[in-house]
Amino acid sequence: MKIVSIGEVVWDVFEDSERLGGAPFNFSVHAGRLGHDVAFVSAVGDDDRGRAALALAQELGLSTEFIQTARGTGTGIVSVRVDSDGQPDFTIHRPAAYDALQLNSSILDRLGAMQPDWLYFGTLHQANPAARTETQKLADALPGAKRLYDMNLRRDSYTRELIAELMAASNVVKLNEDEASAIGSMFGCRHESLSEFTEFWWGKLGWDAVAVTSGSRGCAIRIGNDYAEAAGYPVRVADTVGAGDAFAAAFVHGLSQGWDAMRTGDFANRVGASVVSRPGGVPMWSAKDLFPEAGSPK
Repeated sequence: MKIVSIGEVVWDVFEDSERLGGAPFNFSVHAGRLGHDVAFVSAVGDDDRGRAALALAQELGLSTEFIQTARGTGTGIVSVRVDSDGQPDFTIHRPAAYDALQLNSSILDRLGAMQPDWLYFGTLHQANPAARTETQKLADALPGAKRLYDMNLRRDSYTRELIAELMAASNVVKLNEDEASAIGSMFGCRHESLSEFTEFWWGKLGWDAVAVTSGSRGCAIRIGNDYAEAAGYPVRVADTVGAGDAFAAAFVHGLSQGWDAMRTGDFANRVGASVVSRPGGVPMWSAKDLFPEAGSPK
């Protein structure tokens, strides 16, 4: 599969360390580990954090060809506080370099020449009007790419109007159970179950597929009329940063393989569990090593 991913790359600043992250960055790294060709589109600042981000991205196997250096704006940072259950709370600092991303015709032509299967985006980057304009330019340049929207709602970084626009522009959506509840409140359409929720939005907006994660309890997956709830895997939680991004990469991997809803959900749960059991958004992992019966992710 060929994937173009656009959005933020940030340093997650913990009390005792800094780790490179950002949902689109994490997703891109994990999708690459699953064997896919990923072009990550973002920007860093002309600063020490920016140079370190570029170096680490290369170490992680992610091409930096489409990561710009935006002068005059610092590399993005997010303050992260992790509670006793390993759940993170994020404070996002803006302006940030990823908001200054600019896509000219040469870049758009190069990305278009890839003929990607998927375009991945989230909410945080799109909350900046200039970034939303650049993403729309990219989407227009990739008419054959299906659009994967990984919701990732962050405090004070979205509006109802933006969410409605992004959901309507998507072919596939991934969100968590709290976000599903928030969507119900936003749009006045609460549902008694995840099955009802996924069926309603799949039917209303014509999505190809939707995934709702429920932490340790697993996930709900709908691929057309095929619906399944896959149980999670019990692991010792290091922190949950990046687990949803790994899940999203495994989810789209399952879709690319033509797997049914249960197999796709089970595999995505396995990959998410392998990340949640280790600190950081992009720890080294192997689904085969952690769950030998899973076999190769390919």
